[in-house]
Amino acid sequence: MPNPTAAMLVIGDEILSGRTRDANMHHLAGELTRAGIALSEVRIVSDDHDAIVAALNALRGAWDTVFTSGGIGPTHDDITADAVGAAFGVPVEVRDDARALLAAHYGRSGQELNAARLRMARIPEGATLIDNPVSVAPGVTLGNVHVMAGVPAVFQAMVATVLPTLTGGDPVLSTSTRIDRGEGDVAGPLGDLARDYADLSIGSYPFQKDGVFGTNVVIRGQDRARVDEATAQLAKLLP
Repeated sequence: MPNPTAAMLVIGDEILSGRTRDANMHHLAGELTRAGIALSEVRIVSDDHDAIVAALNALRGAWDTVFTSGGIGPTHDDITADAVGAAFGVPVEVRDDARALLAAHYGRSGQELNAARLRMARIPEGATLIDNPVSVAPGVTLGNVHVMAGVPAVFQAMVATVLPTLTGGDPVLSTSTRIDRGEGDVAGPLGDLARDYADLSIGSYPFQKDGVFGTNVVIRGQDRARVDEATAQLAKLLP
C-alpha cells in the first residue's frame, strides 16, 4: 500500500516578502520521510483570511494530513485560528483549558495575561490542543489539520508531539551518487535506468564547482534491495 500523504501550509507575509527564511518545511519534510509519510504539497500564503481558508480547504481535501505554520500569536495579523474556524465552519472562542495554560505561564513569569496574549487561547470549536513545551501557547488539531506556530523551535516541538499520533508507512530510503558529468551527458542512461526501475524515484540534481559541471543522482524507494540494485546498475551505466 502507498504511504500516507501530507501537505503543509506556510502562512505569513514575512515569508513571501523574503524577510524571513522558512526553516519549518525542511524540518517537517525530514521528519515525515522518517515516519513514512509523503509530504506531497507545500503552499505559502499571505496573512489574508480568504487565502488561508481557500488553501486550507483545498489541502485538507486532497491529502491525508495537513500541517500549518504561522499566524497563531498575539498580534493583529495572527489570524490563523479564525481562518481555520471559517474553513471548518465552527466558531472560535477563548477556551478555559487554553486560558488556564496561559494564565499559569504568565503568572509564573510575573507578566499580565492581557487581551493580546489571551488571543492565543482562542480555539476553534471541537479542536484538541497541541502541547507547546517551549512557550506554552498551544497549537490545535481539528480534523486532519494540525495548526502550529511559525517560530522554528516551537514548530519542531509541536511536530514531535503530533507525529506519534499519526499512522506512518515504510520509511523512504535513498542513495546519492556524485557523477562528474553534466546532465546532458547522463540524461540518456538515467532515462533507461528510470524505465527499468519504475517503482523507484530517480532524480538528477546538477551542480557546478570550480568550473566543472556534475550531477548528483538520488535514488529513493521503500525496498532497500531495489534501491541498492538500482544504485549498482547506475555505477555500471555511468562509471
